[in-house]
Amino acid sequence: MFGFCSVTMPTKFPQINHLLFVLIVLGLLACDFNNKNTSVSTATNSSKYLNHHDSAKYVGIQTCKLCHQNIYNTFIQTGMGQSFDSATSSKSKAVFNHDVIYDKNNNMHYSASFQNNFMFIHEFRLSNKDTVYQRNEQVNYIVGSGQHTNSHIQNVNGYLNQMPMTFYTQKKKWDLPPGFENGNNTRFSRKIGLECMSCHNAYPQFVEGSENKYKAVPHGIDCERCHGPGSIHVVQKQSGQIVDTSKYIDYSIVNPAKLSIDAQFDVCQRCHLQGNTILKEGKSFFDFKPGQKLSDYMSVFLPKYANADKDFIMASHADRLKQSACFIKSSKNADSKKLKPYQGALTCVTCHNPHISVRETNKNVFNNACLDCHPNISSSATHTSNKNKQFDNCVSCHMPTSGSIDIPHVSVHDHYIRKPITEKEKSQIKQFLGLFSINEKNPNAITKAAAYLNQYEKFDAKLFYLDSADLLLNKLDGASALSLKIQLYFIKKDFLKVLVVLEKEISNSSNKVLFNQKSLDNRDAWTCYRIAESFTYLNQTNKALNWIEQAVQLAPYNLEFRNKLATVYASVNQVQKAEKEWEFILNENPKFLAAYTNLGYIKLQKNQTAEALQLFSKGLQLDPDNESLLLNLVSYYLSNNNRNMAIFYLKQLLSLHPNNIKAKQALIQLNQHG
Repeated sequence: MFGFCSVTMPTKFPQINHLLFVLIVLGLLACDFNNKNTSVSTATNSSKYLNHHDSAKYVGIQTCKLCHQNIYNTFIQTGMGQSFDSATSSKSKAVFNHDVIYDKNNNMHYSASFQNNFMFIHEFRLSNKDTVYQRNEQVNYIVGSGQHTNSHIQNVNGYLNQMPMTFYTQKKKWDLPPGFENGNNTRFSRKIGLECMSCHNAYPQFVEGSENKYKAVPHGIDCERCHGPGSIHVVQKQSGQIVDTSKYIDYSIVNPAKLSIDAQFDVCQRCHLQGNTILKEGKSFFDFKPGQKLSDYMSVFLPKYANADKDFIMASHADRLKQSACFIKSSKNADSKKLKPYQGALTCVTCHNPHISVRETNKNVFNNACLDCHPNISSSATHTSNKNKQFDNCVSCHMPTSGSIDIPHVSVHDHYIRKPITEKEKSQIKQFLGLFSINEKNPNAITKAAAYLNQYEKFDAKLFYLDSADLLLNKLDGASALSLKIQLYFIKKDFLKVLVVLEKEISNSSNKVLFNQKSLDNRDAWTCYRIAESFTYLNQTNKALNWIEQAVQLAPYNLEFRNKLATVYASVNQVQKAEKEWEFILNENPKFLAAYTNLGYIKLQKNQTAEALQLFSKGLQLDPDNESLLLNLVSYYLSNNNRNMAIFYLKQLLSLHPNNIKAKQALIQLNQHG
């Protein structure tokens, strides 16, 4: 009657043995190190940077520290240096005063505490003040410097997921994390993928073929995120190749201050340009290096609205600054005076020294940046009057602090520098203008189509995004377009159209093997998965099997793919293979709910009722509300002639999922035969 559900290491980089390291790197490189006298005037030629070479390796912050101790000492106190670490009491900025969060949408309470130096998040449900459900999970990592937030991450055998509590330090308030509100609480299952990790931390050791599994993660953003991999730099310095950087550029490492204006911004925009990010064909979140052109690797899109200048998202500082007249005029002025490409314009580093915490930066640093171009402004009547009202710095009026539209309980300075907005301007009606790339003037049609699909799936499910993608894709051919067409029709649940475009491509192509490339974003694996699901919905299970097997081969640690493969095996009576897949999943991640539900159902079908109940019980500890799990529990109690317990779980299921037809029918039948 009931069936399956389908769910649509804390280490730092080690200090290296330097002699061995030098020998290894010298053996790998075929670079000309005799360029130390290259003139500064060639700074814009990024191809001269030796650490852009594929053989350049990341050495870690502890290696940088050996020669740059003073910079290290201040950098580790910055927001970047404090971005990610183990969940210790010294790392946490939270106040543990027994505050309890209540999520009315799923009727769950949450609290946090330290127990024997380990941090835990507690999820529980109350009924008449009695605890009727509870789950305690250890926190392994804290993400965020604590200047604005501390969010919390769990590590289960290398699989990282965000947990359902964030501490908002400015208001000293616990609440649900951004994106968990309004019925979107994913509890302990929001995956921390490479896109998230690669901005909130130094580069991790990522397990290829997964979405969120890591062999190891470092502790905090490090030097090489802004300077590029340091292996060649280390080799040169240890071999005595020293560059007089007052006269020349040291091309063994990137100094962002010596880059062109656009290249400087790209270094910052890699992470301070939050939005809908689309990787270019064949690129990953590991690939961009400082000094390169960001748009060669990714294009970041945002929906734009007229009369919405006051709205901004948390990590949009670079985009907002570029809209400012201060930036526009200063960059034109630098061009007109033919200044060196990294001089004269207002950029991020004009005000922010990346090596020193903003909390340790005197406010006069920011004021002086303004006064360099506006030397007489502080003596004007308006500004004198404002000073008397305790508006004692430029930022207070021209970069006001307000809440971002994507993160609650947080106030940040808007980096769009301008005159204060009037109330009339604030009240103007917004008008949607379109989806635009922030860092690329003319992205190609494939990139734009991918952006529209991503915007719909991840951010804002409005049909006009799908319509825009459809218009673009109708004009395109090739494997990339086919993959996006399959994604489009899959989103629309037009499964027949998925198979029509697939068969058309197969019949027209000499290459009969499609979507067989492994990649860090599992692009082809996802396409295979969507094809398999389409065949399944159209009751062509045998054809679905080939495609889901291909998806698992390409992404063996995507456990949703393996769960789907197991359900297909079970549906074609390859039960032993199905069991092995679910056992693999539970060995990989013992908190993967669907495996308990589905493997328990198989055990129940084989009359292994004790094992089935054990699996269902473990599933209930993870989620007492899961629809498929509750249905399978009803099956268990019916198979054991326990009518009362079957009715109990049917009523519980219908109280949570009142439109479940199977449960309604089962309850009617049980009541009729009572």
